[in-house]
Amino acid sequence: MTIRVLLADDQALLRSAFRVLVDSEPDMEVVGEAADGHQAVALARSELPDVVLMDIRMPDCDGLAATRRISADPGLSGVRVVILTTFEVDEYVVQALRAGASGFLGKGAEPGELLNAVRVAAGGEALLSPAATKGLIARFLAQGGGYGAGDGGPDPGGRLAALTGREREVLVLVAGGLSNDRIAERLEVSPLTVKTHVNRAMAKLGARDRAQLVVTAYESGLVRPGAD
Repeated sequence: MTIRVLLADDQALLRSAFRVLVDSEPDMEVVGEAADGHQAVALARSELPDVVLMDIRMPDCDGLAATRRISADPGLSGVRVVILTTFEVDEYVVQALRAGASGFLGKGAEPGELLNAVRVAAGGEALLSPAATKGLIARFLAQGGGYGAGDGGPDPGGRLAALTGREREVLVLVAGGLSNDRIAERLEVSPLTVKTHVNRAMAKLGARDRAQLVVTAYESGLVRPGAD
C-alpha cells in the first residue's frame, strides 16, 4: 500500500527537497504541499494523507494550530502528524504532542531517518521512542516549563481516575520508554495483554498514540522528571 504524504512548510525549497525524497520511494507519494497551517488543514481534508510532515513554525497559522485542528477533526482520525523542528527542546513541540502529533523530527535529520519516520507514523506508532519523548518532556519541565494556566496541579481534571490499577502501572512503564515486550516481561504477562492495556489506556485518555501517553503521564504527575 502506498503511503500518502502531505508536506507543510513555508519554505518552497525545503518542500521541493522533501518531495523529491519522498517520491523516490516506491511505497510513498506526495499528495500535496502547503505553505501554512490553513492550507495544511484544507489539504488534509481534501486529500486524506496518511502522514503530514508539519513545520512547527509557519506564518499566519503555525504547525501547532494546524495539528490541533487536524487532530480534533473526526474525519481525519487516520491522519498522522509528524512535527518538523529545528529546536530540540521547545515548548511548542511538547504542546504539539499534546495536541495530537505522533512525534517530532529535527530538520537536520538524515534522509533515511525522515523516510523511516513517515513509515513509523503511517503504521500508527509514535515517531520517536517513548524514551526520547520522555527525555524532551523531562528537560522541558526541569527548565520550569508548564502546560498553561488552569492545569490545577497533579492530574488536572482527574483524567487518570478512569484507568484501572494495571492500566496505570502499564502507563508508568510506557512513560519509562519500555516496549510492549519489555513491559510483558516486567509484569509477567503476554505482549498481547500489554497491548490491550495500552489500547484501553489510550482510549480512556483520548491519546492518539504512545507519545501522547508519555505526555499525559508527566502532565498528570503520575511520572516525575528524573524518575526511573
